Amino acid sequence: MSDHPKSKPSFSVASRWRIGFDVVLRTVLVLAVVVMANYLGAKFFHRFYLSSQTQVQLSSRTLAVLRSLTNRVDVTLYYDRKADFYPTIVALLNEYSAANPKIFVRTVDYVRDAGAAEMVKEKYRQFFNSQSDKDLVIFDCAGRVKIFPGAALTKYQTRQVPAKDPQQKELEFERHPVAFNGELAFTSMLLALANPQPLMAYFLQEHGEPSLADFKTDDGYQKFASVLQQNYITVTNLNWVGNAGVPLDCNLLVIAGPDHALLEPELQKIDQYLREGGRLLILLGYASQLHPTGLEPILQTWGVTVLNDIAVDAEHTKFKGYDVVVDQFGKHPVVNSLSAQLQVYLPRPILKNPNLPANAPEVDELFATSAGATLLANRSEPPHTYPLACAIEQKPVAGNTNPRGNTRIIVVGDSKFLGNTWIESGGNRDFLNASVNWLCDRPFLLEGIGPRPVTEFRLLITHHQKRQLGWLLLGALPGGVLVLGWLVWLVRRK
Repeated sequence: MSDHPKSKPSFSVASRWRIGFDVVLRTVLVLAVVVMANYLGAKFFHRFYLSSQTQVQLSSRTLAVLRSLTNRVDVTLYYDRKADFYPTIVALLNEYSAANPKIFVRTVDYVRDAGAAEMVKEKYRQFFNSQSDKDLVIFDCAGRVKIFPGAALTKYQTRQVPAKDPQQKELEFERHPVAFNGELAFTSMLLALANPQPLMAYFLQEHGEPSLADFKTDDGYQKFASVLQQNYITVTNLNWVGNAGVPLDCNLLVIAGPDHALLEPELQKIDQYLREGGRLLILLGYASQLHPTGLEPILQTWGVTVLNDIAVDAEHTKFKGYDVVVDQFGKHPVVNSLSAQLQVYLPRPILKNPNLPANAPEVDELFATSAGATLLANRSEPPHTYPLACAIEQKPVAGNTNPRGNTRIIVVGDSKFLGNTWIESGGNRDFLNASVNWLCDRPFLLEGIGPRPVTEFRLLITHHQKRQLGWLLLGALPGGVLVLGWLVWLVRRK
């Protein structure tokens, strides 16, 4: 039997490597195209999520406001469809409509639909300031109308950019967006439509308190005032003249950061206001340790003692002991929904009085230091947990009716943490939101966190850039795969 020569393999080692490389490369390219297509689809053609940190489109407090709406609300976007943030505004309003079908959204493009634009201007002529009004968001609920200018929805900053001409000596600047306030604005509009009249808050002045109009300094209270306004609470200064007491329309009295004593007649008016069932927010700054305000004896009668010292928590600080990062919370509607730590500055302990009688006001600790905290002045005290805020409520008494309702008080041993800078730290803003709404007895606004400025934006591109991107995705990438396949075919053919 003759020997047959050994048959050669169909593919050489080099051919097998080329084929394997070709399969892997083709697979990687296909997967890359699929991933990019899904990414772009989720980014541009799906519902626009305001934060990449969560898959919840609207804040829980916005959803609570939407659930409370029972009347139809017509939202008209009197807008140029080509405006930069128009798609973002539409996507956000569509989320409102999806959460409550009684919200109807339509767009009138005043640039491309002059007839419809004139009809809108005629219908709402008393609300238009001039013929040049444009880019407006109009909320209409049974004839009650609120209008928000689109230009105020986005906050911009000016930054220097490299000059196009290297020989140019003049600096060039451009505006770029840093925050989108759409949810803040729209939820405030809906809250205003749901309530016939805003609540009134009075802010005590003339004792060293910060200014509601101060937006430049860290300790100013302009952002504090804006939070109240977003909750449809009108806030105004209270300067006592003569014998007039706390105004009868006062739904909330705010005393924040006084650095010297109130006069005896003023203290008597505050005491009378509380006995009538008033609502009071007291924020005691560190300066009040050296200069008592006179409020301390009044608070003592309501079940809390303001300790004449500063709490220091060495294990929970960011600024060498000057601040306390709080993660110890009590059980109370004000803090139940907080999802972030608080940060307070040189706080005074607010202690619940022991052995309160059965008919005494109910006192709840809101937040406290850790168990390792000490006192700044009294170093001999061992480490201890020190409450930094308390909520006080006088429950209804049978046969006793107060003209202002049931007394509610919140006392916090710091005022700086709600100033312009610190209010953005952790859950400080959410704590203020919850505090004022609990004090004003609006439980549906205590659900979760409220809306806030959004500092993340989806990509904005011009139509030219969009065409280029389309050619890249639909032409260049598939074409590259075809060219690569053709080259592989040529190599294998040889």
